[in-house]
Amino acid sequence: MKNVSKKCIVVGAGVSGLASAIRMRNKGYEVAVYEANSFPGGKLSSERNGNYRFDMGPSVFTMPHFADELFHLSGKNPRDYFEYEQLDPVYRYFYEDGTVLDGYHSNERFADEMADKTNDSRENIYKYLKKTEEMYNLTDEVFLHNSLHKAKNFFTKAVAKGILNFGKIGAFDTMNGANEKALKDPRLVQLFNRYATYNGSSPYLAPATLNVISHVEIQRGAFFPKGGMHNITLALEKLAKDIGVIFHYSSRVEGILIENNTAKGIRLASENAFADVVISNSDVYTTYTKLMPEQKKPKRTLDQPKSSSGIIFYWGIKHSFKELKLHNILFAKDYEAEFNTIFSKKAIYHDPTIYVNITSKHSASDAPEGCENWFAFINVPNNQGQDWDAFIDEAREAVINKVNRMLKTDIRPLIECELVFDPRVIEKRTSSAFGAIYGNSSNNKFAAFLRHPNFSKRIKNLYFCGGSVHPGPSIPLCLLSAKITTDSVK
Repeated sequence: MKNVSKKCIVVGAGVSGLASAIRMRNKGYEVAVYEANSFPGGKLSSERNGNYRFDMGPSVFTMPHFADELFHLSGKNPRDYFEYEQLDPVYRYFYEDGTVLDGYHSNERFADEMADKTNDSRENIYKYLKKTEEMYNLTDEVFLHNSLHKAKNFFTKAVAKGILNFGKIGAFDTMNGANEKALKDPRLVQLFNRYATYNGSSPYLAPATLNVISHVEIQRGAFFPKGGMHNITLALEKLAKDIGVIFHYSSRVEGILIENNTAKGIRLASENAFADVVISNSDVYTTYTKLMPEQKKPKRTLDQPKSSSGIIFYWGIKHSFKELKLHNILFAKDYEAEFNTIFSKKAIYHDPTIYVNITSKHSASDAPEGCENWFAFINVPNNQGQDWDAFIDEAREAVINKVNRMLKTDIRPLIECELVFDPRVIEKRTSSAFGAIYGNSSNNKFAAFLRHPNFSKRIKNLYFCGGSVHPGPSIPLCLLSAKITTDSVK
């Protein structure tokens, strides 16, 4: 590690803020992280309710090598900090017609399972999976590993290859349009359409390029950190502390100090803190509107439609359901109507798709013996002033009724305790504008190019990282965002 010569302040201890702090410390900076909450992780946090522990946010862990890279960069063994196991199957899918599908890891096992239980052929499903793999290989380096806002990055072999094969990446079709053309069974179309929700978008509007997300999960695999997802946060925080990063919790940043178009530090309630570099891990909309309201705003970027949000019921369940896995999806019967309700009507759908995450399946201490900790999530619009208390009551009934119907049970008397998150809580806890979990939506073909860059074009020494800027939301993309951001620091 280089000798300390300059100071860096990171605003926010989300996963991208933690990764940025680690990378800047390895570049030789004295690094301080300021976090409004009393805990690290942002969305990747944890809570206890009675005898139950819950991961509160991201629940699918892919591309773990991006996390491991931070430890290797710091001269540490990542397995001394946290461990993880590969999942197989990754998901279990439930349909109203009684179909149950297991989403296995590897193209071969996945295709075999789907061909056995749907009306599509193994050959056709495998062909679809290979196509998403080709799309991933064409877009990976271009969109995920480099800034889209520096001209020099467009003069590379990877970009040239992408341009020559532009017709293969699905930029001018929707996810649903491409999936309906490629797959014969509506249940498979719905299964692959759901990957639009990974960045808070609608498969009926988002470009087919986003079908690459399924490749990452199916072919490259998904993992579960021992002790729960929050252990990723704890491992990164410990690594940062071990290499000398200083943390200030319960320290809300009230403003970014800017002088002569140069970031000089931050303003806190009782003092100012100065630095040579400021990196904001706060939502980019919030950064401009709350932390530097006097600065000219990138209106085109900030005015982009925001992503969906969620209502989450964290339930302690006094029963163990053998038919459920770690990750479970209970699909809506009319998927298009559900997304139309969310994005056009700004309301919740009466028959929502439900994601149920149960970490006690792999981490027994998360729930009492014979019990389970349910993270029951439905997609909802971001906060535009709706009556969320009424929506929560409607959602609770819809979720309970759907689970009871599809699993042929009655969970109502089994719910021992409850925590509820809605867009208002998400916004307050994570500074996500309007409670939009994923920043801007990807409901147009140019969305990838309209995310805010990882640096300010007008303000020197000001940088941005996290899910609301390039390359986007999810744990691996936030880790990549930190790399792109810190590589931009001269």
